[in-house]
Amino acid sequence: MAIRIGIYGYGNLGKGVESAITQNPDLTAVGVFTKRDPATVKTRTGIPVYSVEKALEMTKEIDVMIICGGSSTDLPEQTPYLANYFNVIDSFDTHAKIPEHFKNVDHAATAKDKLAIISVGWDPGMFSLARLYSSSILVDGKDYTFWGKGVSQGHSDAIRRIDGVQDAKQYTVPVEEALRAVRNAENPELSTRQKHTRECFVVAKEGADKAKIESEIKNMPNYFADYDTSVTFISQDELNEKHSGIPHGGFVIRSGKTGLNGEHSHVIEYSLKLDSNPEFTASVLVAYARACYRLQKQGVFGCKTVFDIPPVLLSPLSREEVIKSML
Repeated sequence: MAIRIGIYGYGNLGKGVESAITQNPDLTAVGVFTKRDPATVKTRTGIPVYSVEKALEMTKEIDVMIICGGSSTDLPEQTPYLANYFNVIDSFDTHAKIPEHFKNVDHAATAKDKLAIISVGWDPGMFSLARLYSSSILVDGKDYTFWGKGVSQGHSDAIRRIDGVQDAKQYTVPVEEALRAVRNAENPELSTRQKHTRECFVVAKEGADKAKIESEIKNMPNYFADYDTSVTFISQDELNEKHSGIPHGGFVIRSGKTGLNGEHSHVIEYSLKLDSNPEFTASVLVAYARACYRLQKQGVFGCKTVFDIPPVLLSPLSREEVIKSML
């Protein structure tokens, strides 16, 4: 019997989860749960759309609920709440707040014998695993994480909130010189500004003060002030034509030494180049939903992260097939 998946939220990530399920014959989508009027939401594959209130009436019809809300305001509330009723997966990605989120979700899930896996995606997620594996192997070394070139949706939204801005896209771009030094095992000390630049493409409203907009962007704390930032004003048509996608990716690199005197240098690198950030993240969520279902059947409850999940449980193949074909 196929694993029954609920999709809670239907933005870019929810649509990606719906698409990913079609590539996994052992999974089936029960439906989408939305805060919007269900009659106004049309899904890509024709699966049913329900109001979020309907979810609690369908606890016996869903094996795993994949929560597709945002990390700033949605997931801190939605994941602990839904963990009272479902096995859940989320992509909470505010790194500094993961321990707090973990504690809240673990309390809820453990009390109701549910299993939750949080912060699933590529960073946190696949990049987190790369950092753990490489730092465990090259104990004497340093970690470096570079993001991009790719669209930062949060930073793009921050620009769009500026008075006079009609639309915008922001790209995070690794500094090639810094990347080269890390790959050469030079173990450089790199500031935030030395690792990444930010490229902003902005559509200004008619009559807006472009100089003021550019200044506000470049001096925005927590977003752009610590980076070398370029601002290019373009038309809405050009933005739509050249910047409509949501690509992303990056590199996790560990540079370290081995030997009695550290005479040998090594570099471990894991990289991603993504055409669609939300669709790739969705594919990771779906794989972990499979693992969540399998673990819960074994009597595992509470909150887990990607660090806690045996890799063999992610695959649609059996353990024997994985050993035979991949080991």
